Amino acid sequence: MPSTQKNDVKSSASSTTSADEKARISEVERAEAPAAEQSKLYNPHVDVSGVDERKLMRKLDWWLVPWLSFLYLLSFLDRTSIGNARLYGLETSLHINDNQYNIALTVFFFSYALFEVPSNIFLKRLRPSIWLSLLMLLWGIMMTVQGLVHNYGGLLGMRWMLGLFEAGLFPGVNYYLSCWYRRSEFGIRAAVFFSAATVSGAFGGLLAAAISKMDGIGGKPGWAWIFILEGLITVVAGAASFWIIQDFPDTAKFLTEEERTVVIRRLQKDDQFSAAGESLKLKYIWQSLKDWKTWVGMLLYMGTDGPLYAFSLFLPSIINQLGFTATPANLLTVPVYALACVVTCVVGFVADRYGQRGLINIVCSLVGLAGYIILIASRNATLSYIGVYLAACGIYPNIPNTIAWVSNNVEGSYKRSVTLAMVISFGNLNGAVSSNVYRGQDKPWYTLGHGIVLMYIAIALISAVVYRWLLKRENERRDRGERDEVIEGVNEDREDLARNGRFASVDDAKREKGDEWSGYRYTL
Repeated sequence: MPSTQKNDVKSSASSTTSADEKARISEVERAEAPAAEQSKLYNPHVDVSGVDERKLMRKLDWWLVPWLSFLYLLSFLDRTSIGNARLYGLETSLHINDNQYNIALTVFFFSYALFEVPSNIFLKRLRPSIWLSLLMLLWGIMMTVQGLVHNYGGLLGMRWMLGLFEAGLFPGVNYYLSCWYRRSEFGIRAAVFFSAATVSGAFGGLLAAAISKMDGIGGKPGWAWIFILEGLITVVAGAASFWIIQDFPDTAKFLTEEERTVVIRRLQKDDQFSAAGESLKLKYIWQSLKDWKTWVGMLLYMGTDGPLYAFSLFLPSIINQLGFTATPANLLTVPVYALACVVTCVVGFVADRYGQRGLINIVCSLVGLAGYIILIASRNATLSYIGVYLAACGIYPNIPNTIAWVSNNVEGSYKRSVTLAMVISFGNLNGAVSSNVYRGQDKPWYTLGHGIVLMYIAIALISAVVYRWLLKRENERRDRGERDEVIEGVNEDREDLARNGRFASVDDAKREKGDEWSGYRYTL
């Protein structure tokens, strides 16, 4: 049984613990579980016997995942289409050189990383239907205007603004989905959502090839029309999102009161104690900042996200330098992204089913390493193209798996929102590095760029091993009772446990300590 399933106070031992460890469940957990569950039952007056849980989950999936995935497809399309536009004369029209192009890529990531943490806090304080829709509407406008610039300064300004408004979508949606699904269900939804990035890569190449035929219409070059048309699509989608995006479970209008109750009770059984609501307190932000999982997670995501942007921004150029002209180069990216999409969804399903997110992360990193070793060593276009497939299959599945892994191990809605935003923003900041590693003078094999991406993947691999080992060690300590708290009326005589805190009830311990509560088990 995966460690992500039913980590409640009655069966607190994880799937990775031995039979002896399971027998040592703390006195506090055994004594207080029934009373704690009853005292915190959400909507105790609501009869949920008529709710079919499977039908309810399908209903959630259809209402939430498809539209959010479409929005991320547009987001990734908008930020990376500059790589496609480059093949149709962007640099020549704006009179910029290779270094200036790389700087234009870089400025996006500075504003993108800067705004992610505050955006996630705003998302929790405001309605997702308002905040996410507003961000999308604004970045769609920025994308459209990007097609109207006439010089290098204008391009820099639009890339900065595009990053500022796009920043909130990816961390916001991942946090938002974590508020709807149990830990053992979140991975596949995150994978389907993120797979929109791979679809975007495939669709972007086809779309750019088609739009480039508009070259000269309205006095605009083909690359400008790529920005304008894609931006207008985003504006329309942003406006529609005000009515399509749902809010959090406790207020969602598409659910009945009975269905809302089932959703929240399911989350609470999964040790998401804050599912019924939580007030913003500064201490939740400090808890995230002081948590070692936040900082190791940042290194882990850095090692996965840096390669992602290097790959997505430069894949058309890499294939172009292997001997293919602009349109064939764009078209040859399509099967690469299609395979990455399938592998991403399969990995998400397997991770949810078996729970070993850490081992899956390690395997994907090894596949990515193999792909980039081929790209560095190869001087044959066909072999390098095969290496590109391996690289994509190693990089793309690791993004949603890493986010699900980090999210699974943080409890407290505000703490989780801050942690996810910090992890994702630090990873995205490394997009500023990966935007500059593929230099014009390194054509056609880009040895330096591939080497730096290889280094990033090695960082991800090492971080995954460390993260998993530390989580496993902490679970073992909790199984031995080393993290038990002193609970009034249960074990008040255990002064040796006072270092872990004194609480009136298990409920109070859960609320105050979140994932640091002794009954919480981490997902490996």
